[in-house]
Amino acid sequence: MANARFDAVRVAIAKQPVEAEHPGEETSSYYGCNVFTRATMRKYLDEDTRRAIYETIEKGATLDRSIADHVAVGMKRWALDMGATHYTHWFQPLTGGTAEKHDSFADPRGKDESIEKFSGKLLCQQEPDASSFPSGGLRNTFEARGYTAWDPSSPAFIMGDTLCIPTVFISYTGEALDYKTPLLRSDAAVTKAASELLDIMGYKNEVTHSYLGWEQEYFLVDKELYAARPDLVLTERTLLGHVSSKNQQLEDHYFASIPPRVLEFMKDLEFECYRMGIPAKTRHNEVAPNQFEIAPVYEAANLAIDHNLLLMSIMKTIAERHGFEVLFHEKPFAGVNGSGKHCNWSIGTESGIGLMSPGKTDKENLRFLCFMANTLKAVHDNNALLKASVMTATNAHRLGANEAPPAIISSFLGTQVHAAFEELLESKDMVKIAGKKGYSLGIPQVPELSVDNTDRNRTSPFAFTGNRFEFRAVGSSANCSGPITILNTILAYQLEKFTEAVRTRIASGAEPLQAVLDETRETYRACQTICFDGNGYSDEWKAEAKARGLDCESSVPVCMDEYTSEHTLEVFTSTRVLTEVELESRKEVLWEIYCKKLGIEARTLSDLVNNHIIPVAIKYQNILLQNVRALKEIYGDDFQRMAASQMDLIRCISDDIAAAESEIDKLDAICARLDEMGEGRDAAVLYHDEVVPLVERIRSHVDSLELMVDDEMWPLPKYRELLFIH
Repeated sequence: MANARFDAVRVAIAKQPVEAEHPGEETSSYYGCNVFTRATMRKYLDEDTRRAIYETIEKGATLDRSIADHVAVGMKRWALDMGATHYTHWFQPLTGGTAEKHDSFADPRGKDESIEKFSGKLLCQQEPDASSFPSGGLRNTFEARGYTAWDPSSPAFIMGDTLCIPTVFISYTGEALDYKTPLLRSDAAVTKAASELLDIMGYKNEVTHSYLGWEQEYFLVDKELYAARPDLVLTERTLLGHVSSKNQQLEDHYFASIPPRVLEFMKDLEFECYRMGIPAKTRHNEVAPNQFEIAPVYEAANLAIDHNLLLMSIMKTIAERHGFEVLFHEKPFAGVNGSGKHCNWSIGTESGIGLMSPGKTDKENLRFLCFMANTLKAVHDNNALLKASVMTATNAHRLGANEAPPAIISSFLGTQVHAAFEELLESKDMVKIAGKKGYSLGIPQVPELSVDNTDRNRTSPFAFTGNRFEFRAVGSSANCSGPITILNTILAYQLEKFTEAVRTRIASGAEPLQAVLDETRETYRACQTICFDGNGYSDEWKAEAKARGLDCESSVPVCMDEYTSEHTLEVFTSTRVLTEVELESRKEVLWEIYCKKLGIEARTLSDLVNNHIIPVAIKYQNILLQNVRALKEIYGDDFQRMAASQMDLIRCISDDIAAAESEIDKLDAICARLDEMGEGRDAAVLYHDEVVPLVERIRSHVDSLELMVDDEMWPLPKYRELLFIH
């Protein structure tokens, strides 16, 4: 009996928790031991080679190819000492994940000997097959050549027996085929633009970078129960399933005690993170049952994103070791909160100046208001593009629900920062920004609280949180290079325009700081409509946002049009982050992925309904019919009264079976038509407009059957089995 089997699986797993295997010594004794860190470089590289590497990492200097040979020798020696036998270029194709092709250090010579070989050429450049990855038309299937090139700013690391070298991935003709290339270009663009503005403000020779602290949300489910759900296996979300009578409504899971099995998983995960140099800091239960979060310390954006992708890979391995499957889908379960990957983004200097941090002097606060106003203007002018960067087939289930930011981009500033800008609009002088304040709770044992200069607004997709912006709309499965690249690029473009306007004021006789102040005032005045501190979930806000001229489009494929709008092309080509051809290719890739994911969901649902659900529903219906016949034999003419409730149940089951079968036929017909259309915009729009609603209607009928069919006969683990770990 199905349900009894699922319960037995849960009990068996719960009785055999896996103890995390890691040493009890302090984290510092093994932190980064699998990474080619500076400490490791001091052991394996000479001083001149190290200096060249540091120049590349810190100042973006081009690394001489002759230096690469010296690096390769030291890196190979370290890798062999660590037990590595292979090496790979680790890159980020437009699939959204990572890719790697392993080559052995072994170089067989003659019949009976071999040496270990690794050169600067092999370190710097490799050639994977570019035709087998999404390219959006940049490459034909018969044009296979592409190149990966070493990114020295992200350190090499060892996974298992393989030395992994972070790289960019470009086509034979030079176009970016990955996420890392435009990210690095965008960081260079915002560095240049910010440094030029800082120079005018009296901050000489400051080098800036973008910084990121991500918050990775995820679900855990028992591995055996996961395997019994074809929809989870194939799409990572439940296409069917009635909401459990108990889910998150008691609000008792958030920040509650971590279940012992999960805690062992987290310990093991953190140990692996620290060995890989991933600065994991926070772990806790999230709002939904079986939902959790891990978050690190801030890092340079490029390294932070590499670490996030590495973490997601590690999590899959560790979860399996502990009898779990980890789900990164933004909405694996209907009726409970989905998962995001909140991106806490800022820019700052290498000397430690946070450009989005309020200061203590007028000059520091002018710097703060200046960069804040430019960020808001960039978001205002590109709100449709920023939304497009997070709109996917999977994240669309989460955005706009009462659990996640709405599918309208706005920015929360908080009372004090908002007040400072409003005062700036009315004054020609510099304004004061209140710092942290304290207040007592009136409890002698509790010390005075320090209150930040801004509250938090969980309904805002782009909220200022004291010294950074939290982009909450990013999905948990995403490669956050996409949205971070766009944030860097639109800010770089805006800073260039701002600096040009400031220089015009200075040329007309204004003092530099007064010119910056006056231009900051006008910049904020031009973008006030992007600022909203209220409830982003409310229907009133949706109407107001439309009146303000903000983009309110909710169709994922239509949102993708923004990648090649006239303004987007101007922003990206002028900053040299992406060419028109590269932008067009990304739009095509996103439509293609959207079509493929929804196509897989539709076919999986069709198979589940036809081969799992309807046969069981009919079998149960036959049992009821046999019982009704028996009642008729026993009670004769009175059987109608005795069997009325069963007859109603049989009719309801028949109605849902018939409706589900009819809708499945429609779904199959649409999918057949879509197969002939390809995977471009027209097909993506059809998937959104016709397939998505049809899938939801089919689900409603099957979920209705779940409540009527005998629990022991139901072929799939239900939400109450999937959502609660013991």
